[in-house]
Amino acid sequence: MFIIKYKKIFISLSVLLVLVSVIFIAIFGLKLGIDFKGGALLEVDYSNSSSGRPEASLLENKIKTLKMLDINQVLIQPTAEFGYLIKTRNLSEPEHQMLSALLSLDGKYPVLEKSFNSIGPSVGSELARKAIISIIMVIFAIIFFITFAFRKVSRPVASWKYGVITIITLLHDIIIPTAIFALLSHYTGAEVDTLFVLALLTILGLSVHDKIVVFDRIRENLKEGDKKSFAETVSISTSQTIVRSINITLTIIGVLVPLYLFGPETTKNFALVLTIGLFFGIYSSLFFASPLLILLEEWQLKNKKP
Repeated sequence: MFIIKYKKIFISLSVLLVLVSVIFIAIFGLKLGIDFKGGALLEVDYSNSSSGRPEASLLENKIKTLKMLDINQVLIQPTAEFGYLIKTRNLSEPEHQMLSALLSLDGKYPVLEKSFNSIGPSVGSELARKAIISIIMVIFAIIFFITFAFRKVSRPVASWKYGVITIITLLHDIIIPTAIFALLSHYTGAEVDTLFVLALLTILGLSVHDKIVVFDRIRENLKEGDKKSFAETVSISTSQTIVRSINITLTIIGVLVPLYLFGPETTKNFALVLTIGLFFGIYSSLFFASPLLILLEEWQLKNKKP
């Protein structure tokens, strides 16, 4: 029953982490990437090259070494079998031509330019707005789903309160990795892109799954109607799911760590944010959401009208 015994410590730790994370985000901020602030988008094809397409790292190093272009951040994403999608800051036409010439790597890899487009700031701001709306819609959908799923469990905690607690813990799960990314953004220049938003949405999806598993076990044990207190039922239910939840999370993290260590540069931040989010997601499912339920039930009993 250590969850009951140390519930205030678990809750205090989570609250402290969130407060520190909010301070970090406020101080360091987040640098918006090309997807959100605009830039140039170049699509190329190496199907005419006898050597296939070059490694993305070779292209990235070549672009960054040419000081005349002054490109500090470039995103290179593979497309189809022989193509690349290259994102950079806004380029003038001479800079565009210079970049196109670079991509053949001194003639070793014949390259065909398929398209070149500029992404205006207005497009980036629209993408940012849609990303925020997507996250808000996911949060409300989670509340409604959990309220509906737990509608038959109204005592001692109402079903909609399970949804509210889920949202509180989900905010915990995405604020902490966002703060760590803000630190990376400040010290390494990492920028927020669509993969970062995708990582947050993935964290929400996987984390809410863990919480529903724990809450569902609580629901099943409550339906048995034994003599245990609500706090004991929550603690037992959490203990019954802890091994399953940890194993699933470690399995996913086991895939993400090699992706971060050996994967392409463009997916490293995605893998890192997702790994951090999953770690704190499993923590909040077991040691934050459950203690919050117990604390809420105790508060209701204390304030119950005689």
